[in-house]
Amino acid sequence: MIDTHCHLDASRFDVDRTDVLERAWSAGLEGIVIPGVGPHDWEPLLELSQKDARLQVGLGIHPQLLPDMTPEEDEAALALLDTLLARGGAAAVGECGLDGPSLPGAPLERQVSVLKRHLALARKYDLPVLMHCHRLHPALIDLLKQEPFPEAGVLMHSYSGGVELARFYLQKGCHFSFAGPVTWAEARKPLDALRAIPLDRLMAETDAPDQAPTPHRGQRSEPGYLPRILEGMAQARGEPVEEVARRTTENARRFFREGFPVASR
Repeated sequence: MIDTHCHLDASRFDVDRTDVLERAWSAGLEGIVIPGVGPHDWEPLLELSQKDARLQVGLGIHPQLLPDMTPEEDEAALALLDTLLARGGAAAVGECGLDGPSLPGAPLERQVSVLKRHLALARKYDLPVLMHCHRLHPALIDLLKQEPFPEAGVLMHSYSGGVELARFYLQKGCHFSFAGPVTWAEARKPLDALRAIPLDRLMAETDAPDQAPTPHRGQRSEPGYLPRILEGMAQARGEPVEEVARRTTENARRFFREGFPVASR
């Protein structure tokens, strides 16, 4: 199993990060993708990945971080991102995307401008994109209709849109990752989409420390909970959990360019 989206560098893990990782490996995980959300994250994450090949990282500016930056800082941050991606070591561009529709200090025009630069960097360095989209799917669809699609692909992180949106993203070539909400009792729309998406486009994630699956909902999530999410995905699709785990892992290995070492058996 590979957790394709886990904020392992979050401060909520500072007290027991080593134990969290041990629990993840014991649960059967073979890799974790840690998405950077801003310039302060990028170099420490690259160092973390250098120490353990099971930890791969993305580098990006999360749209929710933009209110903490002035528009004048965008250019310098994006230039630094370009420099670090050129050095190598990152497995993806992102987490980046659109969040709204009305983040103070981050109007849609600014969010779109920054996301366009991320897509350009993904094309430049032939890296996949970790895409965040919350309540702004129409704007993202408009952007993807205009921008050249990154050849390395786009992963719709913690997908929560419906079937019709999924059909557009599928046609563009996107992959989809699902998190803890697929195990929640009231889940409807993401489960409908999950059933409609071909298995070869699916991956799994925890989005830890957020979105913990049942029975841990409301608590801090962690990568060791990924089996619960895979169980929820398998149940929704009516497929064996072993098959869903195997295929989503294969998909993640391909998507991240075989960046994860294969565990010895």
